[in-house]
Amino acid sequence: QVQLVESGGGWVLPGGSLRLSCAASGFTFGSSGMSWYRQAPGKERELVARISGSSNSRYYANSVEGRFTISRDNVNKMLYLQMNSLNPEDTAVYYCKRIGFEVWGQGTLVTVSS
Repeated sequence: QVQLVESGGGWVLPGGSLRLSCAASGFTFGSSGMSWYRQAPGKERELVARISGSSNSRYYANSVEGRFTISRDNVNKMLYLQMNSLNPEDTAVYYCKRIGFEVWGQGTLVTVSS
């Protein structure tokens, strides 16, 4: 079955960086668009970034444009989110998701605080 396992979250100081990873299995990863979402405390889940199967198309939410980079490794079925210049508003649980399918992993918590 489809499995998505996020990792790489943690606590970081404002201005710091983190790299999130998502290990995918159970579907044809290389031909699937993928996305990262996040859900902050008390807020709705929101789209952060998405990437096409071939990596030739990427989208970023305005709030992370220029700071976050989404990438993928189709050989190893991995999705990544490099997050730089983090600020407290980036604190959230981050999830990866296959575009068009409502299957979610457990998420990984990112806390940005001094």
